[in-house]
Amino acid sequence: MATILGGRRRLLPAVVCAVAVANVYAVQPVLDAVGSDLGLTSGGLGWLVAVGQAGYLAGLVTLVPLGDVLDRRRLIAGQLVLTAAGSAVVAASTTAPLALAGLGLAGMFAVVVQTTVAYTAAVSAPHERGRNIGTVTSGVVVGILGARVMSGFLAEAAGWRSVYATLAAASVVLAGLVMMSLPPDDSCERARGGYRQVIASMGSLVAADRMFRSRAALAFFVFASFGTLWSGLALPLSAEPWHLTPAQIGLFALAGLAGALGAARAGRWADRGYAGPVTGWALVVLIVSWTFTACTGQSLWLLAAGVILLDLAVQAVHVSNQHLITTARPGQAGRVIGAYMAFYSLGSALGAVTTAWTYATAGWPAACLLGAGYATAALAVWALSPRPRPPGAAPHQPPECLSCPSTIRAPRGVE
Repeated sequence: MATILGGRRRLLPAVVCAVAVANVYAVQPVLDAVGSDLGLTSGGLGWLVAVGQAGYLAGLVTLVPLGDVLDRRRLIAGQLVLTAAGSAVVAASTTAPLALAGLGLAGMFAVVVQTTVAYTAAVSAPHERGRNIGTVTSGVVVGILGARVMSGFLAEAAGWRSVYATLAAASVVLAGLVMMSLPPDDSCERARGGYRQVIASMGSLVAADRMFRSRAALAFFVFASFGTLWSGLALPLSAEPWHLTPAQIGLFALAGLAGALGAARAGRWADRGYAGPVTGWALVVLIVSWTFTACTGQSLWLLAAGVILLDLAVQAVHVSNQHLITTARPGQAGRVIGAYMAFYSLGSALGAVTTAWTYATAGWPAACLLGAGYATAALAVWALSPRPRPPGAAPHQPPECLSCPSTIRAPRGVE
């Protein structure tokens, strides 16, 4: 029987996500300081970001699916400890290779974020699954955006190493709290098959599950749009006419945080069967947000409005996606989340790479047009996807569980 995550139990997984994902993004505001201390050239600074992202992508495919064969509560605690080990290596590093190794280790085990989302989906009562996923996923956004602010202030006060020392300590404390406070979870598949079968079945999700393919494609384009903004925003803000400092630029993350937290309600709408319409409206808002962001050269207030709208829309789509794919296959949450988030990472990487090139060749308005183009592609995917049934309609039976003898009823709004 599903366990209801209520009150503090719902907040603890959100805090786990915030701290864990901060291990991946905390280096971005302190790149210059780290590079100067460790003797990296300006051309080598990109590796400090890339190695963590590469580790994270590897962890999505190899570590998150472990939740379908192991107790996710213990897995969360173990992955937090190993994330802390990576951050501790970074904090103590005296050479660039050692720092890169620590960043790669921390990035790989920071996928505890997705293990935690899968855990939340598995132990939540069906009528609260969307709400709980929305709360926990908000923690991810708090970590991504808050890391930019926290890292800058800590580095200024006590040096860049203090950022990773703090993250390592927080991860260890959270590992203990997870074991003491969260209930274990039971999965229908844990007694069947093994890790090799779980990994192999991830490919069949893309090949055989039309709903998963459409939601994965949405994630790819939505996070390409998201990556376009957050990987390129510092470029126009540090140039004329604003000439903002890195700390000032980081404050725009607070605007994004406001938008993302506002979208947590999308989980409750998904519980009521409205994930389809919410996705469509959110994608329209995402496209509109770029019209505000394109005015960066004229008004920082319009930019702030664009940032709020973009993060509101992205978070609403993301929560709706995760609610639908985990409700359709609740016993396979580990592999489903791992495969889905691979598309998320690839989309983010695409946005970052293409934005840098577009800005260098045609400026910020062209980069905004690129971000709007990715959002428009996502809207086209949604429009061509199977039309969801209205709430209360009799659901179809989905494909049989890959490892379970019984079928799983599809959630409302899924075909």
